[in-house]
Amino acid sequence: MLAPLADLDGDAVRVDAARLFAMRHIVRHVPERALAPTGRPGGFAGKRRGNGLEIVDVRQFCDGDDMRHIDAAATARTARTHVRTFRDERDRAALLIADFRAPMYFGTRVRLRSVAAAGALALTGWRVVEAGGRVGLLAAAAGETRFLPPRPRERAMAAIAGDLESAHAAGAESLAAGLHRRESSLAELLEEAVGRASPGTSLVVATGLDDTGEDFYRLAGAACRRFSLTVLLVCDRFEAAPPEGAYPYRIAGEGGAGPMGWAVVARRRIKGKNDAKTPDTTGAEADRSDERVERLASAGVTVRRIAADGGWEAIAADLEGVDGRRS
Repeated sequence: MLAPLADLDGDAVRVDAARLFAMRHIVRHVPERALAPTGRPGGFAGKRRGNGLEIVDVRQFCDGDDMRHIDAAATARTARTHVRTFRDERDRAALLIADFRAPMYFGTRVRLRSVAAAGALALTGWRVVEAGGRVGLLAAAAGETRFLPPRPRERAMAAIAGDLESAHAAGAESLAAGLHRRESSLAELLEEAVGRASPGTSLVVATGLDDTGEDFYRLAGAACRRFSLTVLLVCDRFEAAPPEGAYPYRIAGEGGAGPMGWAVVARRRIKGKNDAKTPDTTGAEADRSDERVERLASAGVTVRRIAADGGWEAIAADLEGVDGRRS
């Protein structure tokens, strides 16, 4: 449930496509690094050294062609001298993976985790587009997945923003209607993303790491061998530092809502000098003690912690470097 502290912009419990599309101006003014349409820092593209490794075509030899580019196989097959034309591999592609399963519709300050995940993915998508790359979407909501293949420029982001809004609305309507559909685990969602993505694509997952499945961490480590995998771990303030107290809860399953229970949260304390008792939990200590983050880091996965109640400018700064580059 959402606390009364809702933001004034109206993005507390719903995803608005127009707002996601308008986030482009935030990325354009990120102070850490100005992105250029050339995909390189600066406003002008200088000449790159070398000829690249990607073969564009094979054609007959002409005066002025480099003899080192002669294609021996084509020359032998046609009895005419042929050369290969190369270009540099500059393509950047990213597949945004939105986790809109039931546990993501939770929040205690400013906005739901699902809304923060949608905003973080939109900011990531704009970073890719501003760097001259292509961006796609795989969204899981209401027991279904939606896929948009990577495409370039603003048209791709317009389609992604619209699908993020509709997928989030479908998940919210399913929960409001009391429909408890079977949802994929995070491992199954990652497996589908790996099957749909082409080699070299950057995978960016926005999730709370709920219901990961038994094979998620193994699959994440295997995916890092073919892709650049980044997990945007969306966290609510209540998860990092819950206030002391007793909280009612009710577990919802396929058979409907179960009996209500109570969870008692007591702040842990440690003894310092002179036996003084001080609070034990801080945000930094929570990061270090999070076993999920440690397991992902050991598998080679990049993890960025996203505060669900943070400002969009601060979230954009936290996404520095997540722009579809091949690692």
